[in-house]
Amino acid sequence: MFLKRLELQGFKSFADKTVLDFPSGTTAIVGPNGSGKSNITDAIRWLLGEREARNLRGAKVEDLIFAGSEKRPRVGLAQATLYFDNSSGFFPVDFKEVSISRRIGRDGSSVCLLNKSEVRLKDIIDFFSKSRLGHSGLNIVGQGDSDIFIRATPLERREMIEGLLGLKEYQLKKADAKRRLENTYINLEKANALVEELKPHLRLLKRQVSRYEQREEFAAELKSLENGYYGGKLKSLEAAVAGIEPKLVELDKNISAEQLRIKDSESALEAVRSSQPKANAEINAIQSKKKDLSDRQQVLQKELGKLEARLELASTPTELASAELKTALEKVRVLVSGLARETDIGKIKDGLAAVISVVETTLGDRKLGESNKLNQEKAKLSSDLKLLSDEVDQLAKKETELTAGLQQFNENFKKAFTQLEEERSKLSRLNQDKQKVSFDKERIVLQLDELKRQITEIGRRAEDFKGIAEAQAEDGSATLKRMFRLRSELAGIGEIDESLVKEAKETEERYSFLSREIEDLEKASTDLKSLIKELERKIHSDFSAAMKMINEEFTKFVKLMFGGGRAALMVQEIDNAPSDTVNESGVVVEQNNSEITPGVEVEISLPRKKVKGLDVLSGGERALVSIAALFALISVSPPPFLVMDEVDAALDEQNARRFGELLKDFVKKTQFVVVTHNRATMEAAEVLYGVTMSPDGTSKVVSLKLE
Repeated sequence: MFLKRLELQGFKSFADKTVLDFPSGTTAIVGPNGSGKSNITDAIRWLLGEREARNLRGAKVEDLIFAGSEKRPRVGLAQATLYFDNSSGFFPVDFKEVSISRRIGRDGSSVCLLNKSEVRLKDIIDFFSKSRLGHSGLNIVGQGDSDIFIRATPLERREMIEGLLGLKEYQLKKADAKRRLENTYINLEKANALVEELKPHLRLLKRQVSRYEQREEFAAELKSLENGYYGGKLKSLEAAVAGIEPKLVELDKNISAEQLRIKDSESALEAVRSSQPKANAEINAIQSKKKDLSDRQQVLQKELGKLEARLELASTPTELASAELKTALEKVRVLVSGLARETDIGKIKDGLAAVISVVETTLGDRKLGESNKLNQEKAKLSSDLKLLSDEVDQLAKKETELTAGLQQFNENFKKAFTQLEEERSKLSRLNQDKQKVSFDKERIVLQLDELKRQITEIGRRAEDFKGIAEAQAEDGSATLKRMFRLRSELAGIGEIDESLVKEAKETEERYSFLSREIEDLEKASTDLKSLIKELERKIHSDFSAAMKMINEEFTKFVKLMFGGGRAALMVQEIDNAPSDTVNESGVVVEQNNSEITPGVEVEISLPRKKVKGLDVLSGGERALVSIAALFALISVSPPPFLVMDEVDAALDEQNARRFGELLKDFVKKTQFVVVTHNRATMEAAEVLYGVTMSPDGTSKVVSLKLE
């Protein structure tokens, strides 16, 4: 079983949903004229890809939709679905069941579905063509076409045969290859014409651009020299600047460190200064007090002198005492006068001791007789002088101690001050070094700026020389002269016309592209020619091999139908096949010989009749010859199914039975769907579908399975 089921709804007279299941053998569809049974054949043809409404017995596509009747309104769309059993893998898809659906609406909408997935109608046609099926040819023999094979043209007969043999797929490929080859020739001719048009213009552009080639050489040499000269100098100066930077950084680092050390030394000096002892004030106080003591000593000494003089006078005769007293007093006066100017404590003490000695020596034993009052005063005065002398000693001792402490402070202060001055001198030297290095850097930077200015003047940027590994030229003057000469040469040539260069480049690219395109097209044409020849060999080989077997079967079935005779299918001979030609561009153009493809002629010789041609056959004979040819074809290349609509209408009862017997013989190879009025054909069927026209103007189907 191949055909499984046909579903109709809104298609022509089948307004309601109608389902027809097909068995594996023969299905006969019967019914009175006008009942709509042939609409089933039209539905199958439509589902197999028929485009033309006239081939479906309609004037326009809208005629396929139920148009309504007096008792029933028209419907808005028509839909049909045909189900195939693909258990054998006949169709090259991974589905056990394949369904084809088509739906049209009165709004002009049209949908094709393959297993419920929307596809194009072209995809449906290609799908069936690859499987030796289609809406044309002999898969479906419509009403009134029982003699279709006989009345077809030789070329149409060939197409029918190729369709049943499965060669239509190769014919489609061949036609597509020829179409592509023709387009290739057209494109090749256009490309050649464009190339011929570009050639003179390209030559002119090349001549105009060639004078710039020397300029490019000069420019390349100049750039190389500039790279070496300016790049080398730039690299050297930048390296010098880069070499100075670490020195400045190091100097700044040392200066910062030295400034910190100076700050520490200043802090140390300030600490020493703040630790200065208050000895100066104390010494000044001691010295002031020493002065006061000295003044008191003088006073006491004067008093002592007066007292001693009085004692002397009291103990010594007047005449003697006066002279001695004068001498002693003179000595005391001299000593006291010396002590009045003396500041040294030790000397003051010695002076006071001398005064006491003079007094004691002068007076001696002569003190006897003096009055107790003068002795007491003298004792008191001496005691005061002694106390004063002791105090002077204490002050001298303390002054000595204070003087020693002040001397240590002075030494510490001098040391801290000296350290500070040394650090400041070092900082000064560092600043001088930095100033010198900074001056060197400034000098190099000025040279670098001047170099960059020169680089700008030649129309380049300093960034252009970054990363250039070329070394500086050894002979700088020679390099400068050469660069000057090259610039003069370039100025003499002038600036390049970029638009001209661009046009030349684009024209050459266009020429190269077209040249490659021509090569590709020539290769494509060669490949397509090879493909066409290969397809032609395949078609010719398969067709020739099949024709031999078909003719054997054709003769056998003619003898069966007519009780004798002979028949053959002959391929036409073409003597005037056009050859390839060469067009104006020199391109070899293969002539499209699809119109002169050899067709198939039918030669027939019937028993007991001098019949040599088809034109003199009667209607019944033509039907019998067509049936014989049809079964000869399907015996060699049996299709999965055949749909025949009243092909037995012109047969008498005897030949109708022969036709029925043929159906029974071929059901093992092919599934048949037959629309018939013939009883013998009905008897050959396993299932009968009766189609009737109901009062509301719609077709109804009843089924009967025959045991």
